[in-house]
Amino acid sequence: MHANDNTPTLVSLNDAARMTSLSRTMVNRYRAEGRFPSAIPLGDRRIAFIKGEVTSWIQARIDAVRQEGAAVLAEASRQV
Repeated sequence: MHANDNTPTLVSLNDAARMTSLSRTMVNRYRAEGRFPSAIPLGDRRIAFIKGEVTSWIQARIDAVRQEGAAVLAEASRQV
């Protein structure tokens, strides 16, 4: 397998929690609420996530915060 192929990489629940700085409990809560990428069942009591989907979820959170910050700054500059 080459590093530049398009094969999805799976990550464990623990890895997804580490990637997002969330606890396993919070990842599971977000999953239950439909606010986190879907898990891939691997067998009895074992799940994984597609790494690219988790990475995209993280980037979406970053983008949302930046957009909110830009909106706040724009509003503040209009009030000056």
